[in-house]
Amino acid sequence: MMSRSYTNLLDLASGNFPVMGRERDRRRMSRVMTVPGSICELDDDQAVSVSSDNQSSLAGDRMIVVANQLPLKAKRRPDNKGWSFSWNEDSLLLRLKDGLPEDMEVLFVGSLSVDVDPIEQDDVSSYLLDKFRCVPTFLPPNIVEKYYEGFCKRHLWPLFHYMLPFSPDHGGRFDRSMWEAYVSANKMFSQKVVEVLNPEDDFVWIHDYHLMVLPTFLRRRFNRLRIGFFLHSPFPSSEIYRTLPVREEILKALLCSDLVGFHTFDYARHFLSCCSRMLGLEYQSKRGYIGLEYYGRTVGIKIMPVGIHMGHIESMKKIADKELKFKELKQQFEGKTVLLGVDDLDIFKGINLKLLAMEHMLKQHPSWQGQAVLVQIANPMRGKGIDLEEIQAEIQESCKRINKQFGKPGYEPIVYIDRSVSSSERMAYYSVAECVVVTAVRDGMNLTPYEYIVCRQGVSGAETDSGVGGPDKSMLVVSEFIGCSPSLSGAIRINPWNVEATAEAMNEAVSMAEQEKQLRHEKHYRYVSTHDVAYWSRSFLQDMERTCADHFRKRCYGIGLGFGFRVVSLDPNFRKLSIDDIVNAYIKSKSRAIFLDYDGTVMPQNSIIKSPSANVISILNKLSGDPNNTVFIVSGRGRESLTKWFSPCRKLGLAAEHGYFLRWEREQKWEVCSQTSDFGWMQLAEPVMQSYTDATDGSCIERKESAIVWQYRDADSGFGFSQAKEMLDHLESVLANEPVAVKSGQHIVEVKPQGVTKGLVAEKVFTSLAVKRKLADFVLCIGDDRSDEDMFEIIGDALSRNIISYDAKVFACTVGQKPSKAKYYLDDTSEVVLMLDSLADATDTPVTSDDEPADSD
Repeated sequence: MMSRSYTNLLDLASGNFPVMGRERDRRRMSRVMTVPGSICELDDDQAVSVSSDNQSSLAGDRMIVVANQLPLKAKRRPDNKGWSFSWNEDSLLLRLKDGLPEDMEVLFVGSLSVDVDPIEQDDVSSYLLDKFRCVPTFLPPNIVEKYYEGFCKRHLWPLFHYMLPFSPDHGGRFDRSMWEAYVSANKMFSQKVVEVLNPEDDFVWIHDYHLMVLPTFLRRRFNRLRIGFFLHSPFPSSEIYRTLPVREEILKALLCSDLVGFHTFDYARHFLSCCSRMLGLEYQSKRGYIGLEYYGRTVGIKIMPVGIHMGHIESMKKIADKELKFKELKQQFEGKTVLLGVDDLDIFKGINLKLLAMEHMLKQHPSWQGQAVLVQIANPMRGKGIDLEEIQAEIQESCKRINKQFGKPGYEPIVYIDRSVSSSERMAYYSVAECVVVTAVRDGMNLTPYEYIVCRQGVSGAETDSGVGGPDKSMLVVSEFIGCSPSLSGAIRINPWNVEATAEAMNEAVSMAEQEKQLRHEKHYRYVSTHDVAYWSRSFLQDMERTCADHFRKRCYGIGLGFGFRVVSLDPNFRKLSIDDIVNAYIKSKSRAIFLDYDGTVMPQNSIIKSPSANVISILNKLSGDPNNTVFIVSGRGRESLTKWFSPCRKLGLAAEHGYFLRWEREQKWEVCSQTSDFGWMQLAEPVMQSYTDATDGSCIERKESAIVWQYRDADSGFGFSQAKEMLDHLESVLANEPVAVKSGQHIVEVKPQGVTKGLVAEKVFTSLAVKRKLADFVLCIGDDRSDEDMFEIIGDALSRNIISYDAKVFACTVGQKPSKAKYYLDDTSEVVLMLDSLADATDTPVTSDDEPADSD
């Protein structure tokens, strides 16, 4: 039985974790835990079921939103006694409530942006839970430094924005202690979620790269918990991501979610590529939904860019109007054409590239000198940032140079604002700008263009003297490397690294005809106003519900240690084959049919020696020697190999090449089970396969008597999979009029005669027994791969078709715990051999072989 201890999650890296705080007595967790640095052991021996032992008092259908920071603002009271809190109206997480059902309660779990004294943490926690439905996570300072400023900002954030740590000063080399702090912090967040969780009723929605291993902690505890994860940053290509030393741990942790969301298809495609290359998982698309099959669970992939909150933007516009911000800016830039940039101050926003493009535009189009103004707002970094001083120096030098070269009394072409700008002031700047320019070299989403579009539409129902509601046109120059770019089809997309092209795009944007600007604006506004943050959250919840629909129908259980932990989800009728049960049924039966796959069933897949051992030969001889038994090896291998390996077994039946060839016992001749005898189609199929083999390094062709197989097991997984899909279409087209089936399998594409399946072997055996009036009353079928599912299907239908006895005991068994049409499973080949040995021991008939069992050596 697997231990419930969860400490191995923290030991997965080096095993040496920093002490997080004082040791606590093992006891049940309080409703709100406030002692900093304490990590309770969630998986103690008494905690068998949190849903029964630790029931939350917060009952009902709820959404628990988990993020690094709560959507709150906090400040010390003037008397320095306690704290005052308010909602952060700019927070995206706060606004997602609008898309959820009105009767759905929303709780927030996250950290605060301020340091709260340990003495005050109890009071703060109780107050926030009561007044704001927020559960604060208090992280110790030593953990915060290594978790947030360290692993998140020095490792994940640069890597996800395509910056590789080529040197210690450039991105930062991997530091395992920071990874350990990241895991520790994620565990602390999980503890806070558990405090308020009703696992049978709640949804948990985790946000962004700060909490990518949190799903493992929750899934380990609650197999059926409905978990969604949304990544707000880019997800890099597999070539970049694979450089991360803990790449597989993070992927496996994300796959503990039920739904993983991304802003764009590019980000999702990169994630799927990583799952394919590093974990061997392939995705499927059904009715427009993308899913990854992972140990019986379907992990949904959601592609939906986030939107803005229309009401909040409009309210900020009204505030700007009241504060006369717009009027003030309109006077300041009267007679000028304003281009606007609003960016966080970091290395990926491309601010200096924008300045260089403005400089180039003024040089190439002198008519804009004295007329065009670029207002650049640089929001201060939330963290320490990378190379921040160098960026600031570079930007200031460019501003100084451009203003000196093109400036004149009363005119500066660059207005650089390097301070925090309020939301209302930002809206006022949007309103006066003819064009917004975004030159980020990599950004997850970037909602600046969306906000600008809404501001230029005006405030609904507002009549103002200042004209805030007037503008109804907008222009956008946006980088093709940001998440919002695909949704803005009317924007001018640019490669920000091409300064000259960016300059021309800026010129085109401000020079465009007014009617064209208005048409583009109307198109954008229709999209932004209908695809707001409420639409995004509503769509995500609907997909979570759809993906989790089978949670309580299937039987789920966890296996694996550390981040290798995963939940296997199986049909409730699917269970492990009991040797005692099958032996009892075997002894009581009179007519038995036994079908055994070979590779992966009685012979391990990774075995170098492929011939059967003396023990297996002996077992098969005993079983096939019983006159009440009909025993068949049903394999995809050729008849030559099977004839050689099983020559000591006189009464053993053999089916080669998935049932195309059949031999009832050693002294009989091979039969052909298909009516097809014309293999002229091979001359059509082989040249096609050869052309793909020549183009795909690591692939090869396997020629059989009845089939031809293209294998790409040793090829690049992504390229091989792509080539296989293309070849499948190609072969289906070329062989459309031939009596063949073209099928894809695990790292193969196979062409074989129509109607040839392993299920055909089972049907022939049942029919033969029925003719002899010996309807099978005991059926055992064991296999491990897709081709064996045909046998399981035939056996499942045999009772209803009356080709086996009405009271037959049927044991369809797959090897490995995985989704299957079989009702039973055994874990591996050793258990299969052990079970067969038990049946052989129950067989009294002596061995019917003329030879001694041959040793495989």
